[in-house]
Amino acid sequence: MTDIKTIDDAEVAGKRVLVRVDFNVPLDGDTVTDDTRIRAALPTIQKLVDGGAHVVLMSHLGRPAGEGFEEKFSLRPAAARLAELLGRDVAFAADTVGEDARAKVAALADGDVLLLENLRFDKREKKNDPAFCEELAALGDLYVNDAFGTAHRAHASTAGVAAYLPSYAGYLMEREVATLTGMLDEPRRPFVAILGGSKVSDKIKVIDALLEKADTLIIGGGMCFTFLAAQGKSVGTSLMEADWVERAGDMMKKAADRGVSLLLPVDVVCADAFANDANLATVSVDEIPDDMMGLDIGPETAELYAEAIGMAKSVFWNGPMGVFEMPSFEAGTRAVAEAVAANEEADTIIGGGDSVAAVNQFDLADKMTFISTGGGASMELVQGEALPGVEALR
Repeated sequence: MTDIKTIDDAEVAGKRVLVRVDFNVPLDGDTVTDDTRIRAALPTIQKLVDGGAHVVLMSHLGRPAGEGFEEKFSLRPAAARLAELLGRDVAFAADTVGEDARAKVAALADGDVLLLENLRFDKREKKNDPAFCEELAALGDLYVNDAFGTAHRAHASTAGVAAYLPSYAGYLMEREVATLTGMLDEPRRPFVAILGGSKVSDKIKVIDALLEKADTLIIGGGMCFTFLAAQGKSVGTSLMEADWVERAGDMMKKAADRGVSLLLPVDVVCADAFANDANLATVSVDEIPDDMMGLDIGPETAELYAEAIGMAKSVFWNGPMGVFEMPSFEAGTRAVAEAVAANEEADTIIGGGDSVAAVNQFDLADKMTFISTGGGASMELVQGEALPGVEALR
């Protein structure tokens, strides 16, 4: 990030500072059910408030149609939660670049905070429409991007607007990029990477990238069955991508050639249906019944994985080991989460997505060195791809 200015480089007193935050939070009616992302933005917001800026926050929430206001995707509950966390009033604009937004921006005094309505109520946001970028830019004197979770999207508020205003990285953006790239470029070794999730096809570039960097690569989740099939094993009715079996075999060979220890399950928890109350069987990966599907790693595998994690000095984890949302299939993911949490010698990074939900579910978040707020963005960074939201700040 040496070629990117941060908010510490900006003179903000009396200036309108347009800040892209990631308030894409889960809601239950008018209540924010998980405020992690709002909390993550607090250091940047507080710095601007203390500096006497007129703080104009903008974010998206969910996937509205882009044809105007939709009640269930309104950011109003996020504004209310932010006000509680900041301990001060947060104004709310009923639109993004319309009359209400312009009037409320004009009314701000030094240290005041305003949140604009959902950016994606305007379809021009996702199209990175130049006219929309200009209308957003007209609301600020400076632009700050603190939304790492959307840095892999080239949208108006994440990339386009940076061309119209002096631009800076917020503290969250700076920390995310520095932490992730730092670990990948110069990890303390042994470096153990843990990948889960359902599909090999979704993680192919990540696996390739990590095979260049890691000492041990642990594979779990639905994607492991494509690797097991590449070893010639029968996987029953488990999720398996036949088109990717050969590629999985190639990756196992690449791991062997590079001296990377690639760990696959030795036993799995199988079920006769995708349901918490299905009939279960814990079997060796050589004995998966033809009429059953694997939905979690087994206890022997969990022990094997925990042992490898325990010896690590750096750990990167993205993706669960099984269907942890169902109690019957949470044990594998819980065991891995507990092993990562127990290794106090290691730098432990949770790379966004379902892994974050898992460490929160098992109440282990405070035992991790760093939890990324961006699943897609962190994966693209691991793959070595440029992030539009970061590049726009250079």
